[in-house]
Amino acid sequence: MRFRTIIFGLAVSFLIASCGGGGETSSNINSASSPAREPTGRQPVLVEMFTSEGCGNCPPADRYLAFMETNQPFEEAEVITLGYHVDYFNDRGWKDPYSSAEYTRRQNLYALRMGQQSVYTPQMIVDGLMQFIGSDANAATKIIQDAARTKKPDVSVAVNGKTAEVRMTGFARHNVATVVLATAEDGLVSDVKSGNNRGKQLSHISVVRDLKPFAKLPEKAAEFSGTVELPSNPAWKAENVRYIVFVQEDQSGTILAAGRVPSP
Repeated sequence: MRFRTIIFGLAVSFLIASCGGGGETSSNINSASSPAREPTGRQPVLVEMFTSEGCGNCPPADRYLAFMETNQPFEEAEVITLGYHVDYFNDRGWKDPYSSAEYTRRQNLYALRMGQQSVYTPQMIVDGLMQFIGSDANAATKIIQDAARTKKPDVSVAVNGKTAEVRMTGFARHNVATVVLATAEDGLVSDVKSGNNRGKQLSHISVVRDLKPFAKLPEKAAEFSGTVELPSNPAWKAENVRYIVFVQEDQSGTILAAGRVPSP
């Protein structure tokens, strides 16, 4: 595990950026409209992990994140995972090809909200509120199960060509929030040539490729409707790309709602 003192300016700059809209070209999804997945009776819980290929303690946490996404081991929770590769290990002999300063800023902002003096990897954050060491399965089980007891708004997403039409209903009382589209890619593999994981082949799923704030949810609004274009990139394998929408309170960082954009 590596700790890093947070940089206030970077965190504040991300907070400002996260309040803006975004527009990107996209997507590889077909033109036929697709309904959201059938209700499972489980509450969606957003699990974000901050990791790095340069972190020697991160591979077990990366595997656990993949286990939760693919096996959905919690009866009451639909675990939606996002993996952010931070850039502050890139000076340790191996540059993580999936890392971004944007994700480091996001982690710094979480630290400020939570009153932490430093950030570390691997770190998991559940619904924007609770954090723990990403390889701690016992902590994950308790915190995710607790989070699943809170009813979230219903999220319905339909895909029409390169656009996702998003509707959310049933918001409880809340402050101003931002609606975000996350693009994640599965099936990524790296043969690490140097650094703390030298000689290892690392596999990843849920790697965040793009974060796009695209709308605001006003204070006390009970529902939301909006559209967003789905990003694409020649460097991504279209068959491994998936999209997630979530709503996050600007001040507290609380995840108010989360849902998956359905596959075509």
